[in-house]
Amino acid sequence: MTTYIMLANWTDQGARAVNDSPRRFDTARKLLEDMGGRFQAFYMTMGEYDTIVIYEAPDDAIAARFTLMLGRAGNVRTKTLKAFPEQAYREIINSLA
Repeated sequence: MTTYIMLANWTDQGARAVNDSPRRFDTARKLLEDMGGRFQAFYMTMGEYDTIVIYEAPDDAIAARFTLMLGRAGNVRTKTLKAFPEQAYREIINSLA
């Protein structure tokens, strides 16, 4: 599985209904699990982003579909980063030699 880091901000709609955020988060978790992925970590943050989610998905297409489905609901805007674990990082760097 591939790891992704999602940086998210509540939209005006999402902020107005912030009390419902935990339920929306549970719905998102179930959606990703139904696609074959899983959440590894979730953080509410202070600063540029409201939340950070680290998750795994079987491939980029599923990660993209998951992100688009979240955006379509209108409660968050996201930026998603594909993450490379240490071993892959070392292999990539070593291949430069």
